Amino acid sequence: MYSLFFYGTLCHAPLLRLILGREVQVRPAVLHDHAVYWARNQKFPVLVVETGGRAAGIIVADLLDADIAKLDFYEGAFDYALTEVSVHADAGPVATMVYMPPADVWPKGAVWVLQDWVDDLAEVTLKASVEVMRGFGFVAADVMAQRRGIIWARAQSQLRTSKRMRPEAVSAPMRREDVTVERLARPYEKFFTVEEYDFRFRRFNDAQSAHTNRAVFQVGDAVTVLPYDPVRDRVLLVEQFRIGAYAHDDPQPWLLEPIAGIVDAGEQNEDAARREALEEAHLVLGALHFVAEYYPSPGGISQILYSYIGIAELPDEAASVAGLEAEQEDIRGIIISFEQLMMLLASGEACNASLIISAQWLAANRARLRS
Repeated sequence: MYSLFFYGTLCHAPLLRLILGREVQVRPAVLHDHAVYWARNQKFPVLVVETGGRAAGIIVADLLDADIAKLDFYEGAFDYALTEVSVHADAGPVATMVYMPPADVWPKGAVWVLQDWVDDLAEVTLKASVEVMRGFGFVAADVMAQRRGIIWARAQSQLRTSKRMRPEAVSAPMRREDVTVERLARPYEKFFTVEEYDFRFRRFNDAQSAHTNRAVFQVGDAVTVLPYDPVRDRVLLVEQFRIGAYAHDDPQPWLLEPIAGIVDAGEQNEDAARREALEEAHLVLGALHFVAEYYPSPGGISQILYSYIGIAELPDEAASVAGLEAEQEDIRGIIISFEQLMMLLASGEACNASLIISAQWLAANRARLRS
């Protein structure tokens, strides 16, 4: 049997229950000469040695080897390791163990308050952790660590959509409850996920459909932004290799697009657009004008795109080659006039959906933006 002290997100009973797969008994405890802070620019806490500090948390006793294996998998993704400590509980000092972060890896930020995390991040963390723990026994902890960003982004995307209702001026009043899922499989689950559904659904005549099988590609919501200079009347496009076009046997798999990227967990759409503009084009954007939110291909892709026009200064020297080296991005910036953009639409050289939609919005609103 093992005894562990938890000081951060695992003090949240629903998350601890999800990780362990069972209920456990807990009692409050304090680790002296330590303190808990947010890891700087991260969404989790870090335990630091601090003279006179009091790190409040909980003790869980009677943990089994199987429990430790699950906790090692979950915490191992953060490079935390078990360390022996003595904490103070209701009956006095207790020898136990705690997951300690490696020194100097996670600089501290603000003081950690569990309730702040519960209010802002518990819901998305619980949803994401379901996917994380599906990898237990199949995926190495360090490999899972590399996927955590996209997993949290995907969880945030689904939660946001689940709380939204579209207008129904002409739409049928169909709901999720009108679909009966008989089987859900995930034959592929890595950076992206493929889900396969066996299901039935209510038809427009109120009858039930026959057994239906469909596969869907789970991605994560993304933003696109087309930089526009209303003074010079020009836009910046980016060009890069796209595996989707290559896999479709396109002889020209380098595509012209707006700047684009997945919205990180905890990130607002407009912040993501500005971040991607810096990463992909070294551009600082001014005002952002919302174009539309839409499913790019709902027959097989689970994703919503949020498209914007971003006001920017675009002198000739603003075009460059950029992208994140860590993600093997090689992105060429191209500055063209508005008239050239319209020619690309007419000729079919512009074949990316978000570029077409954003260019058409710009054509309809250009006079207003220029004034």
